[in-house]
Amino acid sequence: MTRILGGLPAAARGVLLETDWASHRHAYGSGEDIPVALCSLLDKDAGVRSEALAVLDMGVLHQGSLYTVTAPAALFVAAILDHPLCLAEHEGHLPWDDGPPRSLRAALLDWLGQVAESAAYGEDPARDRANWEWQPWHEDTRGKRDPDELAALQACRDIRPALYDAVEPFLSSCDPHIYASALGAALPLLSAPALADRVPRAAALLRGRLGTMTGRRERASVARALSLWGMDTSDLLADSDPAVRVCAALGPVRVDRPRALAVLLDALRDPRTTDGWFPEPLRGVDGCFRFTVLRSALDLAVSFEEVAAVTTAMVAAGRRSVVDHERGPILFRAFPGGYEPAHSLTSAQRALLGAFVDTDETTGSIGGNWLWFRAAGLPENREGIAALLRTYP
Repeated sequence: MTRILGGLPAAARGVLLETDWASHRHAYGSGEDIPVALCSLLDKDAGVRSEALAVLDMGVLHQGSLYTVTAPAALFVAAILDHPLCLAEHEGHLPWDDGPPRSLRAALLDWLGQVAESAAYGEDPARDRANWEWQPWHEDTRGKRDPDELAALQACRDIRPALYDAVEPFLSSCDPHIYASALGAALPLLSAPALADRVPRAAALLRGRLGTMTGRRERASVARALSLWGMDTSDLLADSDPAVRVCAALGPVRVDRPRALAVLLDALRDPRTTDGWFPEPLRGVDGCFRFTVLRSALDLAVSFEEVAAVTTAMVAAGRRSVVDHERGPILFRAFPGGYEPAHSLTSAQRALLGAFVDTDETTGSIGGNWLWFRAAGLPENREGIAALLRTYP
């Protein structure tokens, strides 16, 4: 421990010595044991390093939850990213940490990216709604956090400029795993309003590398980052690779919105192919890729009518296992602001509800989505929807 402490970068040593760790909490109790884990990240024994990173995964950022100890731990991690030992190969300690070989630096960048994603959630409601896991009833619980949770969240948001400054140099890394992990961390970090001034520089770095990239995954990741940062991706909407075109349309498109929406809808017409584009999910994209494409299309559409034909066909096709991430969001988009009995159903709304009725018995399209129907102000069972359709022939 003393040997490691003496070899730490000054910034890391400062975080370690100036933080009152006992006053902080992690998932399993007091943060007073975290300094040992942090120093162990730079132990010469690969097994010790691996176990230390597992402590960060399990206790400091438990299932995406932030704790008061998370921010100082993240600052320490950021401060050691360029330490020579971070080039050593990382050995996964946890059952789910079984990906391809990568360096400790890449693993630490991945962890910082997860911290950034957790810190960003809830900051921009519009961005959250485009997340494939968003559900409207979660809005009711967002403000019910205890003071420690709110303090942890704010602390992690406040340190994002420092984290990004530590991450940015690795956007120029020649190591593909380190570069990909750095991009995975930079993407949510630069969603912070306070970092808007750094986006053009980051975008220029990515654009500079794009011309030399040939792999689908690399190029699509750049297109997605540029799009989510609100940069002009109109040239990439015409790319020869459909996966790159779609990723260029996933963000808040400010140029050529109709073409971006058309790109997304084309991908949704063949969801099986779309899901197969990335056998290993892009960083920050969990679940079937079509879920992300669908949410982006629903968010980009000015009205439900723009997406009605494709999305109604998706409901009619029916997939029992993914109702919450596919048919529910489609229903909610068809009734913005909720169903109003005083207004007649539009033809697009009627066609959509008809598809739900037709598929409910075999796929549970209504019964499995009753919370979405409730959120939209609609009856929550097949009989109620059928009666509503008879009311407005």
